[in-house]
Amino acid sequence: MKRLVIIEDQTAIREMLVEILRSDPNYQLVGESGDGQNAYNLCMEVKPDVIVLDAKLPGLNGVDVLRRLGKQFKNLRVLVFSGHENPVLVREMLEAGAHGFVEKTAGLTEFKKGLETVANGGTYFGPAVAALLRNVVANPAASNTADFLTDREREILQLVAESNSTKEIASKLGISVKTVDNHRTNLMRKLNLHDVASLTRYALEVGLIEPKKMA
Repeated sequence: MKRLVIIEDQTAIREMLVEILRSDPNYQLVGESGDGQNAYNLCMEVKPDVIVLDAKLPGLNGVDVLRRLGKQFKNLRVLVFSGHENPVLVREMLEAGAHGFVEKTAGLTEFKKGLETVANGGTYFGPAVAALLRNVVANPAASNTADFLTDREREILQLVAESNSTKEIASKLGISVKTVDNHRTNLMRKLNLHDVASLTRYALEVGLIEPKKMA
């Protein structure tokens, strides 16, 4: 029986997945969370075998959660279940260590098939993600960004896009205002974007924020 954690910020979807998987004899549901940082802390505590992970999370986005967990648990199996699939997001999730990616529009049958495959050591992609990956193979430039952002730059990008001030970002991350400004300057240079509105659009495109979180 696989120890399972569900990480999903939409309460209705998370509760639905919990209800479905709680009675599945293949899994022992050992935790659930709707917040990225809380989810990371939870996984450090309960040490799951498998996680279902959404890409967009408050507190800490899905890619960063996965990167941090990957450093701690080498055998962790991860299925991304997301309403947003684009070349950058899929690539970053796979590079961070995801073993499968199923779009929420694919439905529960596809989700359960993907989870079973991933939990048992395989890889699985929903039909929309599989089509996207085929397109990326045919057109490699489609998934390229100007440069990779550091984990800290990604955190700051998300917080900027969620309309936090420089002082608020510094407080939340426990760093100085000057350090926040330096990181923001670097990520603007890497992305060739020069204002907050452009950063916000980019964060939306790559799956760091939901449209409702935009100012």
